[in-house]
This record gives sequence, structure tokens and C-alpha cells, in this order.
Amino acid sequence: MMLLCNGTVPPQPSTPQFSLGVLVLLALLMVLLALVTILGNVLVILAFILDKNLRHRNNYFFLNLAISDFAVGAFCIPLYIPYALTGIWHFGRGMCKLWLLIDYLMCTASVFNIVIISYDRFLSVTKAVSYRTQQGIMSNPVVKMVAIWVFAFLLYPPAVLLWEYMAGCTVVREGQCYAEFFHNWYFLLCASTLEFFVPLISVTYFNLSIFYNIQRRQRRGSTQYCEPPGSSSVTWRFCFLLRRGPSLSETEDSASSSMRIKKESLVTESSSPSRANSVTPENDFSVSARTRSKLYHDKKIAKSLAIIVCVFAICWAPYTLVMIIRGACQSECVHSVLYQITFWLLWINSSLNPFLYPLCHDKFRMAFMKILCPKKFALLRSASC
Repeated sequence: MMLLCNGTVPPQPSTPQFSLGVLVLLALLMVLLALVTILGNVLVILAFILDKNLRHRNNYFFLNLAISDFAVGAFCIPLYIPYALTGIWHFGRGMCKLWLLIDYLMCTASVFNIVIISYDRFLSVTKAVSYRTQQGIMSNPVVKMVAIWVFAFLLYPPAVLLWEYMAGCTVVREGQCYAEFFHNWYFLLCASTLEFFVPLISVTYFNLSIFYNIQRRQRRGSTQYCEPPGSSSVTWRFCFLLRRGPSLSETEDSASSSMRIKKESLVTESSSPSRANSVTPENDFSVSARTRSKLYHDKKIAKSLAIIVCVFAICWAPYTLVMIIRGACQSECVHSVLYQITFWLLWINSSLNPFLYPLCHDKFRMAFMKILCPKKFALLRSASC
């Protein structure tokens, strides 16, 4: 048995003594959070397995995120509930080490998954051509998924497992369960920088780059699609009319006029071999339609990514700041209730992620409907056909 270090800091303040009714209510809320986290992420995993439409390269990272969040709901939360309610760890030191190892690993992997999702979306929007033609081992999503778990394991788990052996003693008293470095301010600051601050700066940069890229393409598109009269394209007519707000008769006259222009241009092209391969209005319209479709798709990606990242920042920032402050002042300047609130906020992020998928992605929404409401899905599918 490891000896207790001399001058060990007092154990964490015990859980405030609530009435029986409050304890029951807290227990129900905690169990409900665990169930929501488990069921929500199981639904994401099942959707990915059953729906081939979701097996796109960037969706593999959502699967990886769902796996880490599922482990939080299935293992981390249930074991912590009795400890949170009573202030006493009932499962022994070995299980405490395993719980700490899994908890730190899963939470860190969840953060790194959000970073890789943001980076993948950043490439798909800002470097679309090279992104589609990527080949080689580093373009394989499975390789990146494994790399996430490796980097997540290297951050906290070695310290969780080896800290007390390197120190030759333990600071954790009997009946308590927290990491040996819980009050080491320097380690917490360095680890938090890698776990939260660097990822937050990275995903913020990716989001800003995506929005800047979309705005630049919008400005370029507005000038490209509204060419002045005298050019070979006729799309300027429709752009001009849309900006003027034409009446129905004006629209019909413009449409008939444009049709005459198209017919004349087709006749001229068929009679002139030198112009047979020139750009026609139909091709011009199709190119602009594809461009607008890509721009619309990228806007949806940007909005969905912004929502996921904002939720991540809101859930993680309070805990990270409280943990650093708590380590610096040896738990004397942060109330235990405040720490517990920020701690549970991390796990709430794992329960919210599955609900963000259908909110932000049509394919996930349809896959969830296919699993939960197969009859309604069949009706929608038959109506679309």
C-alpha cells in the first residue's frame, strides 16, 4: 500500500449535506444525464453502421466522437454518482485508477475529435480541390481516428498511472478518488493548455477561415454573376431584374427575350464552326448553379461547425479555469459546489453532441428518422420519389 505523503493537503471537501428529497432529485438528474448520453450516442453509432450514406470520410470523426461520449455515459458518470452524492469513494483504489484513466482519456479524445472535425471541414471548404483528390495513408480517416486516441492517451493517463510511484507516496486519502496531480498548478496549466486552450484557438481559427472564405466567394460571385450588358452571358439580365424587383409582365418579357437570345445564339453557333465550342448560356447557368450549390453547402457546414464549437467552449471553459485556479490556491479559493457544477458541465457536453448532429446535418437527421420512425421515413421517401 502506498504511503501518504507528509504535508498532504486535506481531502476534498465532502459533499454538502442535502435533505433526502434533494439527494433523490440529484440522483435522478444524474441517472437521466447518463441515460441520455448513452442512448444518444448509441443512436449515432447505429446510424453510422446501418446507413451507408453516412460513411463519408468526414463523418468517421463524428463516429469517433460518439464512441468517446458513449464511454463517458456508460462508465464515467455511473461510477461517479455515488461519490458525488456521499463524498466517499466506495469502489477501491484500483477501480479509482481505472475510472480516472477512462475519464481523462475519453474527455481528452472528445476534445481532439472536435479539433479534427473542424480541421476536416476547414480543408473541405477552403481547399476543396486538393481535399477531394487527397490520397495516401494520411488521408485515411481510420489512421486519424487512431492518432486521436494515441495523443489523448499520452496527455493524462501516464500521469494518472505513474505519478505516485515517481513521487514515492500518495496525496489521495482513503475513501477519496482524484488524480495525484489534482493540486499541482504547473502540471494542470500545461495539460490544460494542450487539452483546451490550443484546441480552442485552433477551432476558432478554422471557423474564422471558413467564414472569411465564404464571404470572399460571395463577393466574387456577386460580381461574376452580374456582368454588364454586352458580355456573352445573359445572366446579368436576371440579376438586374432580381435587384430591381420586376413585375410579372416584366419577368415574362425578359424570359421571352432571353429565350430569343438563346435561340439566335444556338443558330449562329450551329452555322459557325469557330463558335461551336464556345460557352453557351445554358452552360453558364449550370456552372453558376453548381457554384451556388457548393456555396450553400459550405454555409451549412460553417453554421453546424460553429454550433458544435460554441457548445464545446461553453462547456469546457468554466471547468478549465476553475481547475487551474483551484490548483493554484490548493482548493481554498474555490467552493466545492462551484467545482462540481463545472465538472458536470463537461459531461453535459457529451450528452449534447448527439442532438447537435440532427440539428446540423440532414443526413444524420434522416438516418435517425429511419431508425426511430421507420414508417414516417418510408412515407417521406415515397413522397420524394
